[in-house]
Amino acid sequence: MRAAPEVEVWWGIADERWPLDDDPDITALAVETGGEVAGYIQFTEKNDPDYRHAGIDLFLGPRHLGRGLGTDALRTLIRHLVEDRGHHRLTIDPAVDNEAAVRCYERVGFRRVGVMHAYWRDHRTGVWRDSLLLELVEEPRPARG
Repeated sequence: MRAAPEVEVWWGIADERWPLDDDPDITALAVETGGEVAGYIQFTEKNDPDYRHAGIDLFLGPRHLGRGLGTDALRTLIRHLVEDRGHHRLTIDPAVDNEAAVRCYERVGFRRVGVMHAYWRDHRTGVWRDSLLLELVEEPRPARG
């Protein structure tokens, strides 16, 4: 699924260890539907109490696009990150021209913050491309701990 052209264009070429590369900063989860893996969603956390937030990334396999699975997966993860993990601010940073992803993210409540210029290098062309920074901010709760 990660090697599908519709995914690889945004995520690049996976090395042989992905998704089991043991990056301690990433929590990786499968997106499932009907007992079948439909995609991948991950999050990272900044737990410094003065800058606490989480970042999200996801993709769906080509057969699972346009069915609301991305929206559902995001809503589920957002609820977990806010209610269970105590985050009030979440970010996501798709390529500026990944219009379907941006629409999905805005549908669940993310708002545009701005463009991050020359943010990621396109593995196909070597050209540095722009990403759109989006955030979702919930009313902060009292600090834990």
